[in-house]
Formats: sequence, C-alpha cells, structure tokens
Amino acid sequence: MKKLVKIVGFITLIGVSNVTLSQTTEIKVRFIGNCGLYITDGNSNIYIDFPYKSGAHNYMEYDLSELDSVKGNPIFIYTHKHSDHFAGRLVKKLAKKLGGKIYSPWNVKELLKVNDELKDFKIEVYKTKHRFSINHYSYLITWHNKEIFISGDTEHAETIATLKDIDWAFIPVWLLMDANEKGIKLKEVSKMFAIYHIGPGDKITNDNKDHRIKLLDKQGEIITIPYN
Repeated sequence: MKKLVKIVGFITLIGVSNVTLSQTTEIKVRFIGNCGLYITDGNSNIYIDFPYKSGAHNYMEYDLSELDSVKGNPIFIYTHKHSDHFAGRLVKKLAKKLGGKIYSPWNVKELLKVNDELKDFKIEVYKTKHRFSINHYSYLITWHNKEIFISGDTEHAETIATLKDIDWAFIPVWLLMDANEKGIKLKEVSKMFAIYHIGPGDKITNDNKDHRIKLLDKQGEIITIPYN
C-alpha cells in the first residue's frame, strides 16, 4: 500500500536541541535498505535486519555486492523474521563463511551474551507489537556511551516513549503517526530520528526541514555518531 505522509509540525512534538560533540572517534551506521543497517565502530561489525529477501513485499531491492561486502566475524541481529527483514538461507551461509553469529526473537536470550563480547557495548531487548508477527523485538544499543534505538516494524509508540535523551532512534513513519494519534510526545526521547522502511511507492516528506529528522530513502547513506 502506497503511503503519502507529510511530517508537519513534528518539530513541536520533539522540540529543538543544539548538540555539540567533540569529534574523536565515531560509530558509523550505513543504511542498506528497509530496516537493514550496518553498524560499526571500526572494530566490530553488526548487521541489523540484513540480509533480507531483496524486493520482498515490494520494498527495497539491494545489489548482490552488498552480500559480498559483509565484514568478517559479523553479528547479525533481527527484529523479526518477515522476508523484507530476514533471509534465513543467506544469513546462515554468510555466518558460516565469515564466522558470524545470528540472533533473532527465537534466541533473544543468547543475544545478551554479546554484552560481554564487545567493548563498551550493551544491548537491551524490548518485546514489541507488530500486528503481522507473533515474535517481534526492538533493541536499545549502548555503544561507547552512545544510545541507538532500533524499532523494527512495531507500530506502537509506547515502548520508545519510555526512553529519554538517547542519541538516535531508527523508526518507521507509522510509529510517529501512532505517537501523534495517541498524544504521545517524543520531545524528550531522542536527539535524532532516522525514518526508515520507506517503500518505493511511499512519499514521505519533512516539510518543516527539521534537522532532527533524517529520512532514509537513499540506500548507502551513512550516519556518523562521534564519541569520546
């Protein structure tokens, strides 16, 4: 279903904040497609909701070179197993080839072990609702003291509304719509919002040019998160 959504007045919903950071080192987040992200601090490599089935449900396709570019010892983390987020055969092949580990709602308790394996890293799991999936989780990653929320496909804003002053929130536009409809104010939740899972037929605009909103509609875009 095509969506036409204008993010109007969102600046009044989340407010305005000036953030000054001294750039020394950084976490890089590369947008692959749909909710697919590659996150790295230059030492460890995390893939969120990737690989998925290219073009599934008429969402984004990706070039096969993306599979060839997956780094060694990858950690694959999935919010759920719908095909526009997950490709079981592909990820198992990559994990075997590259010495990777796979985490999904089916072994989410095992995911907590990553907290002891990566430097300055912590992941928290949230059971969230997605009307088309029984098992769906969202995640809050704290890495080098930077907090990154990964929502996945959840349509409900109640979970993210419990957070405060995180650095980045990766969310679909329908979560913003839910917050607006329920009167849930997100102004204290996150410094920056990345809107992902935008379909090829969707038209989503940031009419107020709010600097705190990043529309991830171009594959390959990179977000940098400096840390000290």
